[in-house]
Amino acid sequence: MTDIFDELQWRGLVAQTTDEAALRKALSTGPVTLYCGFDPTAPSLHFGNLVQLVVLRRLQRAGHRVLCLVGGSTGLIGDPRPSAERVLKTKETTAEWVARIAEQVRPFLDFEGPNAARIVNNLDWTAPISALDFLRDVGKHFRVNHMVRKEAVAARLESSEGISYTEFSYQLLQALDFLHLYREHGCTLQTGGQDQWGNLTAGVDLVHKAEGRSVHAFTTPLLTDSAGNKFGKSEGNAVWLSPELTSPYAFYQYWVNVEDASVVSLLKVFTDLDRDEIAQLERQVEQEPYRRMAQRTLAEEVTALVHGAAATAAARAAAEALFGAGSLAALDARTLREATSELPGGPVSAGTSIVEALVTVGLADSRNGARRAIADGGASVNNVRVTDPELVLAEEHFLHGVALLKKGRRHLAAARLAERQS
Repeated sequence: MTDIFDELQWRGLVAQTTDEAALRKALSTGPVTLYCGFDPTAPSLHFGNLVQLVVLRRLQRAGHRVLCLVGGSTGLIGDPRPSAERVLKTKETTAEWVARIAEQVRPFLDFEGPNAARIVNNLDWTAPISALDFLRDVGKHFRVNHMVRKEAVAARLESSEGISYTEFSYQLLQALDFLHLYREHGCTLQTGGQDQWGNLTAGVDLVHKAEGRSVHAFTTPLLTDSAGNKFGKSEGNAVWLSPELTSPYAFYQYWVNVEDASVVSLLKVFTDLDRDEIAQLERQVEQEPYRRMAQRTLAEEVTALVHGAAATAAARAAAEALFGAGSLAALDARTLREATSELPGGPVSAGTSIVEALVTVGLADSRNGARRAIADGGASVNNVRVTDPELVLAEEHFLHGVALLKKGRRHLAAARLAERQS
């Protein structure tokens, strides 16, 4: 596709725009300088940030100039949430997280060439401004009766807790970012998530009032599953882009387990597959859903984008080995540990019988039940079927300290080698 805005729309990446016709014209006649901000509210970016990163990536590939803003100042304040006041992080923690996020975005963008991306930190231009100058030069352009209509602010005003002046002022800080980047870099477009619409339009309005120029903003939709649940949450935990917070294996498995009803839309958002390739995968979802070809393709593409080809290959090998299609012994210690970390199980000493081990890890409710599972041919150790109920687990059964026990095809548990008592 030659029209990047058409491509973004086809991929489901446009929710709201300030002026679609004007934005479309600007992008088609470009290049446009644009920015998206990432606040350091955690030591890592997460699923929601990945949506913005792929938008920036696509726009840069279309020839536009990308400014990736890490919020050293806005991160000290915190965008107001509808539910409660944020706990402010120390300046030292915020600075550390700014540095981490700045490094985390680098693999997604090209920082060389004629339209090289740039990383900017809004603390650089916010910190030198005095409170009086901020109120005179920025605050005078805002009307409180308009600011209180922002959804999160309105919700907090209705609550018993209310909202602090600190968080109430957040949208002025973000608006100042747009004004500064317009003045310093000729930036005329800001992108963000749908929940950021009020902050984005505040920046558009400030540029118009302070400079008399029209600039643009568009948001991406909130991604939800067929039940309306927000993607990127797994049992209450965010899907992080950092391998320390969400392992490459867990990240890979998250995408493998996406429901059929959502996988095609996620392929459009997060992969570079074209219309024909995605249409083919969509047909496979309809005709052969049990093969989960679309989910495996999604997992391969997105894990490679975030963690690289080597980590993707290791995650795929671990997934195959856990369910008997590969060798557990071929996995390195970290990958095996990550692949079994969320399995039920418990400590088991070398020299423990297989019958006792099956009970200990929860795959059998009694010794007799364990013996029946073995007699029926449904028990295995490291994907090797157990036929002898008198088998004793030796140290060599524990690969990197873990023995994979299985009952039937889908019930897995990890026997973790117990430390010897001195």
